[in-house]
Amino acid sequence: MAVTPQAEIDITPSLVRALLIAQAPDLAHLPLHPAGSGWDNTLFRLGEELVVRLPRRAVADELMAAEQHWLPGLTASLGVPTSAPVRAGTPGPDYPWHWSVCRWIDGVGGITVPRAGRCSAAAPLARFLVDFQRPAPPDAPVSPVGRGGPLAARDDVVRTRLASLPAIPGVPAPLLTEVWETALAAPVWSGAPLWLHGDLHPANVVLGPDGALAGVVDFGDLCSGDPATDLAAAWLQFDAAGRSVFRAGLKALRATDAATWDRARGWALSMGSALVAASDDSPEFLALGVEILIEVLTD
Repeated sequence: MAVTPQAEIDITPSLVRALLIAQAPDLAHLPLHPAGSGWDNTLFRLGEELVVRLPRRAVADELMAAEQHWLPGLTASLGVPTSAPVRAGTPGPDYPWHWSVCRWIDGVGGITVPRAGRCSAAAPLARFLVDFQRPAPPDAPVSPVGRGGPLAARDDVVRTRLASLPAIPGVPAPLLTEVWETALAAPVWSGAPLWLHGDLHPANVVLGPDGALAGVVDFGDLCSGDPATDLAAAWLQFDAAGRSVFRAGLKALRATDAATWDRARGWALSMGSALVAASDDSPEFLALGVEILIEVLTD
């Protein structure tokens, strides 16, 4: 199964330039270069300090609009740079969806750095989450795939996925099921819904020299609910040493009970198994999924 959906529109430099001329003419003279594509968005580097993010399929339009509405206020006081929009583009006659201009964050995607090299980012990422995960208002976005909600809503999907996974050396399927059942048995989140990044895997962090945290990007899964969804980063991002630093950083800043960590591990298993099951066209994400499953069995 392919991980990356087909683009539903051909986003060319000339199209992006035309959007800038129409909606951000003071930026339209800057050099413009393709900077890659992800699941939902296509990126163009704009000058030295900016990047244009444009949905490549219709389902991502609502996500981009939510980022434009919420992120500037949510991230203004954070100590970590983010992909919050500095200009909010709107649909027009030649492009049907919302699009944004954001700050360019120098560094490399965390997914390109081995786990052992990400440890320096562990404590700063813990601080980022404590600062970001503030109580969310009633009209905060709700995840269409249940992130932030109870793990029980994912039970059928995860069990079916685990039963169909290919054999992975060092990852006994029965032990994965035990981890999942421990997570399901943990008490559900009973606190106020908190703001969540929603998809805090290593491709959505930017690392600088020596693995330092340079930024957090792609808030397309922005939602609210159980903080365990984002605390899954302990297994998504780090090896045992980095995870220890991350967990200690959280403990120093905010009380986090064992049940929340059990649910976080369950969320990591859910996300890791999804990557293994759906990354045939992306060796990088397939390897990430395998790594995650190995880590959830480590501790």
